[in-house]
Amino acid sequence: MNITLDGHHALVSGSTQGIGKAAAIELATLGATVTLLARNEEALKTVVTELPSPSGQSHGYLVADFADPEGVQSVVAGHLSAGHLSAGHPPYSILINNTGGPPGGPITEAGIDEFFSAYRMHLACNHLLTQTLLPGMKESGYGRIVNVISTSVKIPLNGLGVSNTTRGAVASWAKTMSNEVGQYGITVNNVLPGFTNTARLDQIIDARAAKSGVDRQVIVDQFVGTVPAKRFADPAETGSVIAFLCTPAAGYVNGTSIPVDGGRTGSI
Repeated sequence: MNITLDGHHALVSGSTQGIGKAAAIELATLGATVTLLARNEEALKTVVTELPSPSGQSHGYLVADFADPEGVQSVVAGHLSAGHLSAGHPPYSILINNTGGPPGGPITEAGIDEFFSAYRMHLACNHLLTQTLLPGMKESGYGRIVNVISTSVKIPLNGLGVSNTTRGAVASWAKTMSNEVGQYGITVNNVLPGFTNTARLDQIIDARAAKSGVDRQVIVDQFVGTVPAKRFADPAETGSVIAFLCTPAAGYVNGTSIPVDGGRTGSI
């Protein structure tokens, strides 16, 4: 089974913590050269030093804020046009679209600006980054686009109205994109994390505890109780699935949404 990524270059969004960071580490472990993309430059500087280089890769980073999709595209396009790609940083063949989820809350209480903001950070950024890197992928005949979304695209999650709506739109966008680019050797897939030990999960738990007035551990126990595996995921477990989808071995996996949730999602 060919799972080496030697000679490949990955752009990983939201990669200073959690699942994004875990995916970057796994991709680098398989031999890919990784460019991190996030807004916190100090965190980027730290994470880039933590990436393994088994094939002598030279990793890097770009600074951009996903609240500004056009700015994100400008940073990446400028990076490409300035000729920064070289033998150490070959053309991008892998794109991991990932950013933090919208605040929780009932959909009936959501303001219209919350939807616009979430769509810009997720759907618009994914689309603009994909458009920017597609020409290089087509030229090389190899491309892997993986979107980190949520199990809510299978079954909407209570209390996450804006997130459910946005994630569903991204999943539909990804399926449409996969139909259009598959002929070029490019795959587009979604990974759907369940309860994973990340800052995002901590925020959700804290918000639920504050709203309900119960102890935080009660919320944790309730969440764990819904998972057949009876535990939360480690980010590395999700990062490994993302990395596999980027390998040659996964070349015929296209247009799918794969839950990584310990069996929690109640659908086939």
